Parts: sequence; structure tokens; C-alpha cells
Amino acid sequence: MKCLGILGGMSWESTALYYRLINDGVKAQLGGLHSANLLLRSVDFQQIETWQAAGDWQAAERYLAQCAQQLKQGGAQGLVIATNTMHKVADGIVQASGLELLHIADCTGQILKQRGIQRVGLMATAFTMEQEFYKQRLIDKFGVDVIIPDDQERKQVHSIIYNELCLGDIKASSAQFYANVAESLSKNGAEAVILGCTEIGMLLTQAVTDVPLIDTTVVHAQHAVSWMLSNHC
Repeated sequence: MKCLGILGGMSWESTALYYRLINDGVKAQLGGLHSANLLLRSVDFQQIETWQAAGDWQAAERYLAQCAQQLKQGGAQGLVIATNTMHKVADGIVQASGLELLHIADCTGQILKQRGIQRVGLMATAFTMEQEFYKQRLIDKFGVDVIIPDDQERKQVHSIIYNELCLGDIKASSAQFYANVAESLSKNGAEAVILGCTEIGMLLTQAVTDVPLIDTTVVHAQHAVSWMLSNHC
């Protein structure tokens, strides 16, 4: 089993999901007492959020690159960045660490391709919804049309992530709001909706909406398991 490095803590709430999902996946594949061969470098999200809010992506990149280098030095052979938003600086992290990156947008795009989805909605942080680093990768590599919520919806989606989900605060009213946003995206032609923030699946599930959902946390974790076990014998 290959050793996977997880760059997490953004937020720790979703990183905990990654840990469980990856270990569950390895156990399901190998059985017995098997568990995942992981290294976890969990950062202080308050500092990351401060850099995000200030638009100081270079500082965030330098810090996360150092963390990824620590994972490489510890024996990691591959890297999962356990957040969609910080894939904005993924290229710099990979260049500095030399680790093979399991890119979350690529894992998601492969699912879209497998399902024949041509037009997809995206719910995420404002950074991920409004900037091009994530959407354009899906467009360029997988040929999909990406649509996002309107301005007011985007602000509320973003606020719920940072002010509730990253704090482990799960509210029924917010779940209903997210379901309404997913429905709006569907009415605008989305064949499915990407949960493009690793915390959103804590709130929005198929139990509360009929709109097909693609939870990037789950997709990313599944891809990680496949990568880890690709040379297992």
C-alpha cells in the first residue's frame, strides 16, 4: 500500500471525514484489520482564512508548500489537499514538494465524464465559485459547462461554510437553504450539483434534495483509496 500524505485542517471538520472515509475504503477493499497508510499534516485554519480574506495567496502557498515538504520528508508518496479552495495554489505546493497530487477537480471531472454530465452546478466558497482556478480546469479538461448561484446565494453559501460548517454547527434552516440553491441550479439546467467545498456534504445530502449531488469529499477519498491500493498485492 502506498503512503498518502493529507494536507488538512481546512477545516478539521472535513479532514476528519477524509480520515474516516479513506480508512473505511481501505477496510472495504482489504478486509480484516487493514487500515490506511496515511500521514496527516493538519494546519491552523485561522491563519489560512486570514490570508484568504486578505487575498494573500502567496503567503498561504508558501506555508502549505512547507507543510507538504514535511509530508514528503515523512515518507508520503502522494498528496491529497483536503480542501477545494486551496487548490488555487496547488501548482506551487506540488512544485515545492515533488509529491504526486491527487487533484480534487480532476477526481470530480472524471465522475462527471463517467456519468455523461455536460452542465453542472457548483456550490462552494466564494473563492471557488467566482475565481477561475477550479471552474476553468473542469471546462478545459472535461468539457463541461459550469454554472454558479446568483450573487446573493453565493454570499450566503459562503457565509454558512465559514460561520457554521467549519465550526461544526449544523442547522436545519441552512440545509434547507442549500437545498433551495441546488434546486435553483437544476432549474437553470444543471444536471447535477458539485458540492465543491469539503464541508458542504455535512449539510446537504440526497436525503434533503432530489437534485443529483457530487460530494467532492467522498469522490476525493474514493480516488485516494484507489491510488493507495493500485500496487497492492
